[in-house]
Amino acid sequence: VLRKALFDAREYSNKLAQGKQIERDFELEALVPVVRGEMRCRIHCHRADDIFTAIRLAKEFDLDFVLVHCTEGHLIAEDLAEEGVCAITGPLMTTRSKPELANATDKNPGILSRHGVKTAICTDYNVMPIGMLPICAGMAVREGMDYQQALAAITIHPAQIVGIADRVGSLAAGKDADFSVFSQDPLTIAAKPEMVVINGKIVRGYHDENDYIRNHCAHGQKSLPARQ
Repeated sequence: VLRKALFDAREYSNKLAQGKQIERDFELEALVPVVRGEMRCRIHCHRADDIFTAIRLAKEFDLDFVLVHCTEGHLIAEDLAEEGVCAITGPLMTTRSKPELANATDKNPGILSRHGVKTAICTDYNVMPIGMLPICAGMAVREGMDYQQALAAITIHPAQIVGIADRVGSLAAGKDADFSVFSQDPLTIAAKPEMVVINGKIVRGYHDENDYIRNHCAHGQKSLPARQ
């Protein structure tokens, strides 16, 4: 079904490029940017055989693509690394609600990352609230993922995968300056942002060092927590 849709879309795209008079097909038109390589294709797949099928189709139609879920990626991590694919893993913290999830494990993002696969973590909102994203990254660390890689999996890696890393995903001159400041490990369930900055403006938290000091003194703290 997917191959036929891509084949028809490619034929439709070629006819458009040639200026031929054809009957409008809005479903095929939606796929034209995909088969032309102008839009990254997000292929949802869980089982290893479906993952391999996705890669095979992507090669056949020369697609710019990313694997979403990639649930059994941990079983074929070496192959995925050789293919140079990117994977958006997750959601974690869910049950094995269908046969495709039989081999689901929280170790998946860490295994993929250690094999060199660029890995992001998602909550598949609204399957899980987006606010649980740092907790999912923390669970990946618990199951063996490198801490910095887990942090990258919810910051710079997804930004690179969706093509907006020039604006967000890391702190660098010229970017949007969207970030949060924590005094605790942000990948733990107890962590709350002490400051939130959007487009370089503080929208929540302390506006200056004196504000930060006053707040903690007001709560009876004798020493200030480390600011990270």
